Amino acid sequence: MSLRSPWILSAALALLLAGCQLQADELRSTAAPRMVATPAAAATTQPTRDSSAMDPATDSLALTPLPSLPNVPDTLRQAIRQLHAALGPAAAQLRPEVLEQACVGYLTLHPTGRIERAGLLAVADMDLPNTTERLWVIDLQKAQVLHRSLVAHGEGSGHLRARRFSNEEKSACTSLGFYRTAGTYDGIHGYSRRIEGLDKGQNTNAFDRYVVLHAADYASPKYIEQHGHLGYSRGCPALPPEQFKAIIATMRVGSLMLLSGPGLASRWLDGPAAGRRFLKRGWR
Repeated sequence: MSLRSPWILSAALALLLAGCQLQADELRSTAAPRMVATPAAAATTQPTRDSSAMDPATDSLALTPLPSLPNVPDTLRQAIRQLHAALGPAAAQLRPEVLEQACVGYLTLHPTGRIERAGLLAVADMDLPNTTERLWVIDLQKAQVLHRSLVAHGEGSGHLRARRFSNEEKSACTSLGFYRTAGTYDGIHGYSRRIEGLDKGQNTNAFDRYVVLHAADYASPKYIEQHGHLGYSRGCPALPPEQFKAIIATMRVGSLMLLSGPGLASRWLDGPAAGRRFLKRGWR
């Protein structure tokens, strides 16, 4: 039969198109996720709920081991242990090593004038799964957990746990380090609070990236029930709609927040300086 037969030509064309479609599907399943450039303010706060670029099978629930900080005086280390115990069940999942990081940073930063809210400390352990209430806002002087909530990480940082961090524009990653809270505004996510990164090379682009505290429906228990994990921001520590107003109100201008995770390095983790400050003023 001649290849010029219309039926044969149609069949051959169908096979060719099927083969191209298969190849295209294979390329889509293996190619790196494509980043779409958008205006800076929108790009850094625009949420995404597409987790196809993140393979949950590669997620491990084994947390990254954290050594104790070096050169922390015994007096201060014991005070941090006592604080952790006094915080009670609400802080049971707050790892002592992460609380130690946050407290040492608070004591080192406060005398520099960068932190204006004495006795208030927010800490998020971004190494914990995003299904965990991994943000704590603490009153250090009263040894009380004021708020505990879910908090989302950036799309570029991982699936269930944040494993990659970046200070770069358009990375869509969470940035580790210490932050000072700044003013509030009404943006595309409604009532939001800006934050300023205090760790050069790790989070100092946060303000320009519009990494902010804001509400997101993908950072809620309901979203976890539906999807098995939180959704993802463009780097913002997004908060549950039911809690964000109270948390933002508590963390007024000049409050300190730590986003902790694997690879955190900060000049403010200065054990001797923190020890001297604690002996002089305590948590005040």
